[in-house]
Amino acid sequence: MWILGHRGASAAAPENTLAAFSLAMAQHATGVELDTYQVQHNNVVIHDRWLNRTTNGKGMVTSLSLAQLRQLDAGQGEVIPLLGEVFSLLPQHAIVNVEIKHLTDTTTWLNAIHNDLDNSGFPVHNIIVSSFNHRWLRHIKADWPEVRIGALTATYPENGLGFAQDLDAYSLHMALDVVDEYYVREAQQAGLKVLVYTVDYPDDMLMLLSWGVDGIFTNVPDVALRTLTGD
Repeated sequence: MWILGHRGASAAAPENTLAAFSLAMAQHATGVELDTYQVQHNNVVIHDRWLNRTTNGKGMVTSLSLAQLRQLDAGQGEVIPLLGEVFSLLPQHAIVNVEIKHLTDTTTWLNAIHNDLDNSGFPVHNIIVSSFNHRWLRHIKADWPEVRIGALTATYPENGLGFAQDLDAYSLHMALDVVDEYYVREAQQAGLKVLVYTVDYPDDMLMLLSWGVDGIFTNVPDVALRTLTGD
């Protein structure tokens, strides 16, 4: 089972920072999940629309320039990272789930991430692009066929697996509160990997392991490793 650090090892380090991603890998995570906002022609790594919770700034992420955002403290002296910096930091075997929170248009977003991958040498087959905005994902997949798409949902889809198949998705990302064993089995039989978020308690981890889930997003990769391996 994959262990993906949710915003890095965010229970122990400031979320969505290079420190959190480094710690997740030090805790032997399979990889990390992160969130991006497009600012000018770059993707910055941050979860909220508003800066107040995770930085010493105020206002909306998109109301500041890239230079202004980079001057903020994202916790313990950490800077809001660029997506390319994360690709350069991580070992090339890591899995990186890039969740898009905001983009201005898919063309400039694609140009930016291609530049990030080219400059870092990070392999495209180790990234998964996900978003709750499925229209963005359809456009991205159409223009970048080789990218892996993660079909993200917080609810039990009324059309079953139809939305994931419509996206030509590689994986299905479901909330812990709505996933069940039958849906996991059905998705996997349709050729989808099933990843579940956000899983921080050992009992939930072991339940999902017994269901054959392919991976979890967790704030505590160290706890997940101990629980799932018995070490």
